Amino acid sequence: MRTLFMPLAVMALAVPPAFSQTDAGSNPSPLLLRHAAARTVEPAGPLDLRSAIALAQRANPGLSSAAREQEATDAAVLQAGAWPNPVLEAQVEDLRRDNRTTTLLLSQPVELGGKRAARVTAAERARDQAASALLARRSELRASSITLFFDVLAAQERLRLMQDSLGLAQAATRAAANRVAAGKVPPLEETRSRVAEAGIQVELQQAEGALRSARRQLAALWGNPDPRFTQAQGAVDRLPPLTPAQDLERRLAAAPVLRQARLEVERRQALSQLEQARRVPDITVSLGAKRVPADEGMGSGSGRNQVVVGVSVPLPIFDTNRGNVAEALSREEKARDDLAAAELQLGADVAQATERLRSARAAAETLQRDALPGAEAAYKAAAKGFELGKFSFLEALDAQRTHFQVRNQYLMAVADAHRAASELDRLLGTEADETPRTANAAR
Repeated sequence: MRTLFMPLAVMALAVPPAFSQTDAGSNPSPLLLRHAAARTVEPAGPLDLRSAIALAQRANPGLSSAAREQEATDAAVLQAGAWPNPVLEAQVEDLRRDNRTTTLLLSQPVELGGKRAARVTAAERARDQAASALLARRSELRASSITLFFDVLAAQERLRLMQDSLGLAQAATRAAANRVAAGKVPPLEETRSRVAEAGIQVELQQAEGALRSARRQLAALWGNPDPRFTQAQGAVDRLPPLTPAQDLERRLAAAPVLRQARLEVERRQALSQLEQARRVPDITVSLGAKRVPADEGMGSGSGRNQVVVGVSVPLPIFDTNRGNVAEALSREEKARDDLAAAELQLGADVAQATERLRSARAAAETLQRDALPGAEAAYKAAAKGFELGKFSFLEALDAQRTHFQVRNQYLMAVADAHRAASELDRLLGTEADETPRTANAAR
């Protein structure tokens, strides 16, 4: 008996227990070990676009979450490839010593029909989806960084314009007070100047609030609720370029949303194959030994040992997995329909963003070429004339407001152009080695 049970014991000990298998979480990567700090603080001083993108890519919590999801799917692939565990079974019949029969069995389930390969393929497609989602998140984060960075630039420029307006209004109020004191104009002139100055003060406070809000939104991308950078450094007047048609077509075919939809179709195909494979029943092979008491044998003396070999096969009579197969096939077709819908929606969104970019560029170029020079010249002439006493305060204020409105329209057009370009980057994705499209503007 000892000589027969010994090989079985060696086989059982040779099988590694479940808790000794390589665990993807036992040795976490540096990304998992890096606990997110309460906030990431950028250096004090000017901040350019390239630095803002780098900060967001390094410390954004959403990007870290997508990276963790990818690592989780790596572990899922590892688990999907695991073989079924063997089963060690011991049975004792009749507890009386002279009549006791002892059986020791080692059983190994054997998967048939390609279940393991289909399971691994489905897990690999899920891992590819997680990797694609990480790349898409990077593109989205980069687009958001560019949009918010230029929002800060535009807010800084609006604040500068309002500060200039306030300087003019304060000078006008002092001049009006001096003229009233000299008896050259009625007191109503000073009152009107102070009312105009108060209105500009309100607009200045609104511009300061808009700048603070834009700065916080930008710094929130890297988890800092209290931004330290002094100003966004870049050329606010620089317009993003139009994407050539051939590049647009190339990037459209490799867009993140389409890549995700294609991978979902492949994953659903693998799951359909897995459900088809599950219709084939698995078998269980058993090998063991049985200790038979002497009175059950054909001779006399002590008990004897018997080799036990068995095969267990389920009979697929009541459960043929037909419902799961039908469900998997329907979900596969649904994934194909979702892919077709995503292609149509992406085409419409890209066309809309392209048209927005083209319209915003045309508006900004028209304002820069035709309206801004005249409005700026009129404002400078009116301000100079007001200082020399040739123009009234209202005339200077009207010229200044006209210049401010035209400049503000131009800034809004530039901001719309950058939002449209960033939306295209979000929809179409960006290459990993692509430098910021406004890198020169951020220097």
